[in-house]
Amino acid sequence: MDKHPIETIMSTTMENIRDMIDVNTVVGDAVTPAEGTVIIPISRVSFGFVAGGGEYGLKTPQPAANDLPFAGGTGAGVTVQPMGFLVVKNDQVRLTPAQYYAPVDRVIEMIPPLLGDVRRWIDKSADAPERP
Repeated sequence: MDKHPIETIMSTTMENIRDMIDVNTVVGDAVTPAEGTVIIPISRVSFGFVAGGGEYGLKTPQPAANDLPFAGGTGAGVTVQPMGFLVVKNDQVRLTPAQYYAPVDRVIEMIPPLLGDVRRWIDKSADAPERP
């Protein structure tokens, strides 16, 4: 039995989408600009797919089911939005956003370095000899 026309349309569209989107679209190829530093781009990928069709009867006596006139179509949309970069340097990983959406984003990004500074200050003051 031959494939129904809608199956052919859908499989062709899905094959084309599969060719467009792969893991390198979401997590890009690593870039090494300086020795010991690796930058990996991260993106958000969204896609949608729709397919439809119908068979239309004739005013004359009905032919076999596979011989009915068929009309159909598909559509797909893909959006790739850069989210940021993973920066790996000196055994530390940091996420640098591509754009800030609100001031809160900047504050949240500043918390880990601030906590590191506080921790070093506490460690340094604990190691310092007490004064009389």
